[in-house]
Amino acid sequence: MSGSASTERLSRLLAMVPYLLRHQGLPLEEAAEHFGITTDDLVHDLELLFVCGTPGHLPDDLIDARWDSGRVYLSNADPIARPARLAVDEAVALLVGLRTLAEVPGLHDRDALAGATAKLTEAAGEAAGRAAEAAGAVRVDVRTGDDAALADVLATCRRGLAGHRRLHLAYLVPSRDERTERDVDPMRLVTVAGRWYLEAWCHRVEGVRLFRLDRIEAARVLDADGTPPAGAVSRDVHSDLFRPSPDDLVVTLDLAPQAAWVVDYYPVESVQPAPEDAWERASLRVRLRAADTRWVRRLLLRLGAGARAVDPPELAVEVREAALAALARYELLDAGSAGGPAGEPGPGPGA
Repeated sequence: MSGSASTERLSRLLAMVPYLLRHQGLPLEEAAEHFGITTDDLVHDLELLFVCGTPGHLPDDLIDARWDSGRVYLSNADPIARPARLAVDEAVALLVGLRTLAEVPGLHDRDALAGATAKLTEAAGEAAGRAAEAAGAVRVDVRTGDDAALADVLATCRRGLAGHRRLHLAYLVPSRDERTERDVDPMRLVTVAGRWYLEAWCHRVEGVRLFRLDRIEAARVLDADGTPPAGAVSRDVHSDLFRPSPDDLVVTLDLAPQAAWVVDYYPVESVQPAPEDAWERASLRVRLRAADTRWVRRLLLRLGAGARAVDPPELAVEVREAALAALARYELLDAGSAGGPAGEPGPGPGA
């Protein structure tokens, strides 16, 4: 049995003993269903419990397990069923870990973390003081550079929300490949599919908008009231994260494996495996909406050999013409750097 399987089984056995003691005579099938295992696996666990107990290995020291009647009966297992008590060092280690975890950026359920810390502190008694001193001496930084920037933006947005202050954002709009400056009144912070979003009333567009935090290049709390207007209504982000206009152009792209990141970074309407008659290097076919195809052209130029425009056909023509024009400029630059004034040859290798 592998180490992970052994650990899982041990955890199950420790949970099984108090449960079966409280549910004497439980049918084998119901007990197996409760622990998410087969009846055969449950019998194997009971056979192992039958030879477990306290030191001494005498009959009275071992757990008594019976299941021949199709119902499970357990006895002589009260010591194992009693809740485990933490030693002082164990309580200190847990408190240090919880207080360090509280500093990790992006943590979702901070109320649960605070509740667990408070209960453990109360149970630890005098050990809690030692834990506080140890936690103050421990500093764990698990953030990368991007994580640190996101944590700063997240902290700034939280300050704005808590103080009902307006925020000034420098925000990258991928659909236009444009950096914008805007003032917003924060409404809430939400996470969708593992990403953080700020929902806010945007004064630039006079409407509610969602801002992905990893696209906020800078955020600053302003000394102005940030209470959203009465007409600002939150949206159901889980079913209505993006609101493309029905008038937007539907663009179809084929993506090679190295360009699959586009699906995670840009809002797409559909993602499917590339059909058999697609471009030979394509692994995905995606559809997205664009009010302005200029940013799509720039994206395709950036992706180079990693993507192809399928529809509309004129988009592929525009991208090809833009690529040829860029290559022509590079050739002119190369020619100018290789020759002297008025087309004179440049210095030779030995100059």
